Amino acid sequence: MDKARIDALAALKPDSESSTPLYLQVASKLSSAIGAGLWQADEALPSERMLCELLGVSRVTARKAIDVLFEQGLIVRRQGSGTYIAPRLVQPLSRLTSFSEEIRNRGFNPASAWLSREVGIATQEEVLRLGLSPAAQVARLKRLRTADGVAMAFETSTLPVAYLNEPTQVNDSLYSYLDARHTPVVRALQHIKAINASDEIARLVGITPGTAMLMITRIGYLENNLPIELTNSYCRNDYYDFIAELRR
Repeated sequence: MDKARIDALAALKPDSESSTPLYLQVASKLSSAIGAGLWQADEALPSERMLCELLGVSRVTARKAIDVLFEQGLIVRRQGSGTYIAPRLVQPLSRLTSFSEEIRNRGFNPASAWLSREVGIATQEEVLRLGLSPAAQVARLKRLRTADGVAMAFETSTLPVAYLNEPTQVNDSLYSYLDARHTPVVRALQHIKAINASDEIARLVGITPGTAMLMITRIGYLENNLPIELTNSYCRNDYYDFIAELRR
């Protein structure tokens, strides 16, 4: 660890005169430091021993503070390796953006690990949700969405071939591709529900089968109100938060 970071961490020492428990002070200060970018996503958090030395606290205090950060979803534990800063996407529900836009806005590098890009016959669900004729052809995209190389979600997208006849032309951002073709998605309806990860999805995103996930079903519309996109996103709940502003 470089001297500047050591000095920054040492400045987070808790106040022994405060009525707030030391571990909560440490957890709060570390949380603020993570939010300020002292560590980057997927970077190792200092060990308990180092936190004890730099912050002048006991091993028990350091461990309890780390437990708080874990419960808040700010860090992830990797068996035999340590604790790491969790990439976290806080996504507002009132603004329509692509995954790539949201990730870049938060300082991460978005990417797609493609599982398949193909054309096929629409299923009954796709026919109903996209307003297609029976046996219509659609383009299907299946991919892992990653931030700084960490799998955040598994995603499937379906579009009529009239708007995407060659799926391999899509790179990281589907919305950028549609924008370039002058067929942008201008509004969308989203339904969010909790599910348990199937064996396949758990394997793809690196979690235990049965783990709770957020499933987001999005139907995107063109300016003329025609549906163009049906996307199902299976998001890791340890990396995703959704916020909504309510007014009265």
